[in-house]
Amino acid sequence: MKKWVTGLLLVVVQIVFTASAFAKDPIYTGIFSNRALDGYDTVAYFTQGKPVEGSSKFKLSYKGADWYFSNQQNLDKFKAEPEKFAPQFGGYCAWAVAEKNDFAPGDPEQWNVVDGKLYLNYNKSIKNKWLKDVPGFIARANKNWPGLINN
Repeated sequence: MKKWVTGLLLVVVQIVFTASAFAKDPIYTGIFSNRALDGYDTVAYFTQGKPVEGSSKFKLSYKGADWYFSNQQNLDKFKAEPEKFAPQFGGYCAWAVAEKNDFAPGDPEQWNVVDGKLYLNYNKSIKNKWLKDVPGFIARANKNWPGLINN
């Protein structure tokens, strides 16, 4: 009887962990954090043209993630228009969403702004692939994203 209960418990645990492995949050925060963009200030990409680390003094919760900003002005800008400043595809790697129809973490240091929208890539090598056909990758990622996030 004890072996049967232990076996059943193992099956239940496996099912729970397998199901949670496929669930993705709409905003990439990593496994052990709740910080969007690894704590970088998403507004700074637009106002300063570079990644700038945010501060816990200027923090806001949005779509289940904590967003950090380098100053009160950037926090206020984001609060007024979060969709304008939030990275596309929840901060996941835009190339992976387009090319692999899958999730991969976005690196806040590997970024570009295209037509007023922020895109992140997994690493420098992937960003170089992304840069070879940005409009094509954006079109494919826009097509793939709803199916990925709604699963």
